[in-house]
Amino acid sequence: MKIQLSDHFTYKKLLRFVMSPVLMMAFLSIYGVIDGLFISNFVGEKPFAAVNLIYPVIMILGSVGFMLGTGGTAIVSRLLGEGDRVRANKYFSLFICATAVSGVIFAAVGEALMGYIPKWLKATEDTYADCQLYGRILLAAMPFFMLQNVFQAFFTTAQKPMLGFIVTAAAGCSNIVLDGVLVGACGTGVAGAAIATCASQVVGAVLPVFYFASKNSSLLRLGKPQFKFKVLLNACANGSSEFVSNVSSSVVSMVFNYQLLKLFANSDNAEYGVAAYGVLMYVNFIFIAVFIGYAIGTAPIIGYNYGAGNKEELKNIFKKSMVIMAVLGVIMTALALGLARPVSMLFVRNNPELLDITVNAFYICSFLFLFAGFSIFASSMFTAFGNGFISAFISFMRTIVYQISAVLVLPIFLGVTGVWLSTIISDVLAMLTAIIFIILKRKKYGYV
Repeated sequence: MKIQLSDHFTYKKLLRFVMSPVLMMAFLSIYGVIDGLFISNFVGEKPFAAVNLIYPVIMILGSVGFMLGTGGTAIVSRLLGEGDRVRANKYFSLFICATAVSGVIFAAVGEALMGYIPKWLKATEDTYADCQLYGRILLAAMPFFMLQNVFQAFFTTAQKPMLGFIVTAAAGCSNIVLDGVLVGACGTGVAGAAIATCASQVVGAVLPVFYFASKNSSLLRLGKPQFKFKVLLNACANGSSEFVSNVSSSVVSMVFNYQLLKLFANSDNAEYGVAAYGVLMYVNFIFIAVFIGYAIGTAPIIGYNYGAGNKEELKNIFKKSMVIMAVLGVIMTALALGLARPVSMLFVRNNPELLDITVNAFYICSFLFLFAGFSIFASSMFTAFGNGFISAFISFMRTIVYQISAVLVLPIFLGVTGVWLSTIISDVLAMLTAIIFIILKRKKYGYV
């Protein structure tokens, strides 16, 4: 039976509805990890470290897609809840067009700066060329990367979450196959991995364009956009938390890499810390993607019921989501602890010293999943309410303030262990910040 945004959601129905965006985000993260697996196993640790140095920059430029997607869905889902489907489709088309244009602009800016960026990132002589090469190739597909991010959010709003997963799976499979052919079989190295990623992003962007531009059974359809600068600004404000989260997470990754390069500077392999952190981030992408997928899946429900004035359903969704975040946190922590050595061996099994560093970091960082889901859901919930300020504030505090402060201060007293512990400290503080806002705004939005 088809699930609609206007339904009453039991645990079973809620989990069924969010399953597709959860799988979509998890699969998207998994196929992003494939590049790392092929590079670390077929090319080497130094190119692997090079990719991990430059990738945060690509995420910063592509984060506008996340912003317009999440901020736009909040506006479109509220209009659908109010029964204004015509305006919802016009604004949907506006957000897609704005994303494509932004992608072209950011790609051009990125290409112009790519000659300097590896130097700014303190890339070593062994990683400089691969940093630049990987970055330049990925920038060529920036418009497709941003569109792919936008469509991931709108598939759920269109009540077609499973179709969104199918598109993501098709993109992921193309990446995996091309990685196997270009990197594994043909030995094209970092360039082949970047080309495989670009091809998958083209698939993930073009297929949704064809679907939404043609007659379809969803709530949304691409057509002539209604240009309103104020609406774009509202979408950017609503989605600013996702923008802040992605940009700040990338900045945090750069700070982590800088600290690790400094802490390992006296060793024969200064890139080992960056490589170990790269493995952690790949796994972190997958696990955090589950929380993000749940947030993407529930945001249209929250936005719809807020627009319809259905406070009882808002209370229902909020209560169930808190329980689900807690259960998911326990499950993911247990999985991370159990998989620490097997997963690390997938990337660095041929290097015992690097393997020990990675496994030790894994054991410490696993506990962050107990806390991360609450702040991610709370940030998304306030975005769905149209309160971009609180949403962005939670994301900003979690990353820029808490994570950077912790990673700069703790290593002074604890060395490398302080770098790994900083991930837990920041998520605990972010959860407490989210709880404060949830308490303060409970009467205004009526979710408690």
